Amino acid sequence: MNIVIGIDVGISTTKIVGIKDGAVVSPIRIRATDPVTSLYGAFGKYLYDNDISLAEVERVMLTGVGSAYINNDVYGLPTERADEFIADGLGARFESGKDRMIVVSMGTGTSLVRCDEGTIDHIGGIGVGGGTLQGLARLLLKTDDIRLISNMALHGDISKINVLIGDITAHPLSGLPMDAIASLFGNAQADASAEDISLGIVWMVLQTIGSATILSSLGTGIKDYVMIGNLTLLPQCKIVYPAMEKLYDVKFHIPQYSEFCTAIGAALSYSGIEKSTLR
Repeated sequence: MNIVIGIDVGISTTKIVGIKDGAVVSPIRIRATDPVTSLYGAFGKYLYDNDISLAEVERVMLTGVGSAYINNDVYGLPTERADEFIADGLGARFESGKDRMIVVSMGTGTSLVRCDEGTIDHIGGIGVGGGTLQGLARLLLKTDDIRLISNMALHGDISKINVLIGDITAHPLSGLPMDAIASLFGNAQADASAEDISLGIVWMVLQTIGSATILSSLGTGIKDYVMIGNLTLLPQCKIVYPAMEKLYDVKFHIPQYSEFCTAIGAALSYSGIEKSTLR
């Protein structure tokens, strides 16, 4: 089989991967001012960097909100569109090796997809994600540069922003350690540093997503959550989610190509590679 290209088209960012012989080939991400420019720029760079000719591309699979702006076949190649939630599930399953899980796509907002053996169900989502992080930082820190915000957060003190269980009781509550969060931003002071505020915003977004994920799995017996999307690259994920794992006896997984899982899943949704159902 020749290579199948999966492309996750955002409004300003496009992610592209190839799947050949059951393996992921050189995922890349390209930013541009609009989805059409982003897609064609990413596609051209991908072919050039990997020395792939158009004749070697068996199929192009598009997904993502920006794919609605692409009306024609890409460079005249056979082009199909993949359901984004199916792509989330297939990509997360491929990368994690798990069949039962909640897939947490952490984008501008957050969507939740349940994978249970052979079925993939979009079960909902919340309006908290990277857009929330950027919007709050724009108001409070006068920047929406996520990399800068994340770096500042590395030097913040979360106890100066959040109320901890230890702040409101002299003794641990049942099942809740003293350093568990009792109130997000409940201890924020007017003179809090930019670093503290940065950490507070990042922590709030990540913990809210984690809590929504845990609640979405109640009654299912599922305790594995696979996190995908750009926010998985935040170093604070390695602090917030292990604490929640310990508290709730669950497991958050961030696979190797977490930010590219939707593009990977789009390629896998090509009928020649993988089949799935959406209820």
